[in-house]
Amino acid sequence: MSGFFARFLIGFFGLGFTTAIVPGIQLCAENAFGDALALGAAALVLGALNAVVRPVLVFFTLPLTVVTLGLSVLVLNGLLLWLTSAVVPGFQVSGFWSAMIGTILLTIISALLNAFVRDKRERGYR
Repeated sequence: MSGFFARFLIGFFGLGFTTAIVPGIQLCAENAFGDALALGAAALVLGALNAVVRPVLVFFTLPLTVVTLGLSVLVLNGLLLWLTSAVVPGFQVSGFWSAMIGTILLTIISALLNAFVRDKRERGYR
């Protein structure tokens, strides 16, 4: 459970940083508490979409992924971020290019922060 909570926090802070940097991605709740709830819901929804929907989409677009040398996966991640904004009220992505820039930034932030979090399976027995 602590691994899930750590990954959720990484997604939460990464998404929060992305909303602060990318002009087309914003939180539009009425107050700071509503923004935090929208950000938490967006992090949960994006995590669920990445865990459930993304592998299916990657499987079905595998030939396109091979032809584009993996760049189509970046487009899929952008579309999932855009879909998250359609599902979560208070979290808004204004367009495709904002979603693409946000995806690139979110990927970099998540990779850097995930380097510090290890699962029990990765720790080994010493």
